[in-house]
Amino acid sequence: MESQIAGDGTHGLPRRRGPDLTGLATFTLDSQGRVASWSATATRLFGHATHAVVGHDVCDVLMTGPGQRQLVHEALAEAAAGRTWTATLAMAFAGGGGPVAIRCEPLAGPGTGALVIAQSASTHIGPSWLGEAADRIGTTLDLTRTAREVADVAVPAFADAAAIFVSERLLAADEFAAHQPGHGAVVRRLAARLAGQAVAVTESVLRPGEVIVFGGDSPSFRAMETTSPVQFDHLDDETAERIARRPGGRRLTSGYASFLAVPLVARGVVLGCMTFGRGAGSPAFGPDDIAAAGELASRAAVSIDNARLYDRERRIASALQLGLLPSEPRVPARMEVVQRYLPVGANVIGGDWHDIVALSGGKAALIVGDAMGHGPEAAAVMVQLRTAAHIMAELELPPGEMLRKLDRMAAGMPAAPFATCVAAVIDPSGSSCVIAKAGHPPPVLILADGATQVIDVPAGLPLGLGTGSFEVTQIDLPPGATLALYTDGLVESRTRPLDGGLAALRDALRSALTRPGGTLDGSCEMVTQTLRQRGEDDITLLLARVRQ
Repeated sequence: MESQIAGDGTHGLPRRRGPDLTGLATFTLDSQGRVASWSATATRLFGHATHAVVGHDVCDVLMTGPGQRQLVHEALAEAAAGRTWTATLAMAFAGGGGPVAIRCEPLAGPGTGALVIAQSASTHIGPSWLGEAADRIGTTLDLTRTAREVADVAVPAFADAAAIFVSERLLAADEFAAHQPGHGAVVRRLAARLAGQAVAVTESVLRPGEVIVFGGDSPSFRAMETTSPVQFDHLDDETAERIARRPGGRRLTSGYASFLAVPLVARGVVLGCMTFGRGAGSPAFGPDDIAAAGELASRAAVSIDNARLYDRERRIASALQLGLLPSEPRVPARMEVVQRYLPVGANVIGGDWHDIVALSGGKAALIVGDAMGHGPEAAAVMVQLRTAAHIMAELELPPGEMLRKLDRMAAGMPAAPFATCVAAVIDPSGSSCVIAKAGHPPPVLILADGATQVIDVPAGLPLGLGTGSFEVTQIDLPPGATLALYTDGLVESRTRPLDGGLAALRDALRSALTRPGGTLDGSCEMVTQTLRQRGEDDITLLLARVRQ
């Protein structure tokens, strides 16, 4: 690694080559890394006669650093496995030494060695490189993948090593704080690449996601603080010591002789920085390189910031959705209650809600509601109604009174949303149930023998009109009977009217609940999957029975 220039994948990018490329040269190696054949083109490129090379270890003839011996072993191992290995290495040739792009391909038989195709490579960055780099960056809004794209663009086309860092406060709390001179910065490493090293090897030393501190005198912090590139020729002590603590870390980083830290700035905010490194066999970063790095960082910063903002919105949405989902219910000992909720489309939560509230005396309140619409707007209405209904149930308000209060509450909300609801209080000791509903589909009672009854409960008007009057109905719960509460997504669609949906629901409930050895939870799953429509509406089904 110490003297390598670049490697591990072409990605369609120039490897610091300009239009003045020399001709190709070829030679072969045996399985031990000795030169087996040497072409005239190899003599012209490297300046060594055939008799002076054949039979000698290629590392003794062409390589300029001890770290490359391991790379040759890796290249031969890849060839022995039937794979191609590419890299740009510092090599010795006529007139001195310099970067050479090589391609190592397997020969015909396994374990017979490798064909090496070599070409002298200029360290000049071609004018099309930034355009090609821009096409490769920002193909996704995933933050980690975007950072990896940036690193892959930089290595090996521009540098032998690259790492991308973003302020931890921006990632964790979306909080921007001005950097204070000398105080350093807490950053998270999003991605890193070392030329010629497998990703797993690189990430074992430069771990993605690792939170570190740039000291106040570190070049990377100075780049962030001044928003200007900082060039340096060795790692600061703190960084070097941190890397050396990882197995192989000192070896992997000891051969770099030129470094460049460039700030990542987007929309006027310093996001973090990119740090580049070049090995001893590469030219040090010059003015043209600094300008090119600045252009790359500017484009990368916008893509990284877009991914960061998207990740923030995704995390906010995920947190809200998890907060909207009902918690694990407390079911009284003498009751068994199960439920299923299937949101429409890609939504995690929508307008449907259900709740189970344990009451005194072993009773339980069961509530199922449906706010009109789907997605976040319906969910916002739903969570307010569900929270209010839960509090009212805990106060042990009768179902009719609960619906009246919910109706007035909905009428006072912005845009006066509409919702339907059914509320029931089950008393296991009396094997009875009191039910009221507001514009909601009727409950269904399934008896132990499979017979089903649609409970005749006065319909009531939907919540939100502010003038509702909700009558209650009391029913008996015979031994083994199951009460089904649900939303209209289970029984209605554009192609199936309510009457047909109710008939299908009763058939599905009868079939599921009379299966030999069936459980209430399994029956709930079977019914929802049987009646699931084409994603037209949220589906909620709640089944409850008194334990015998």
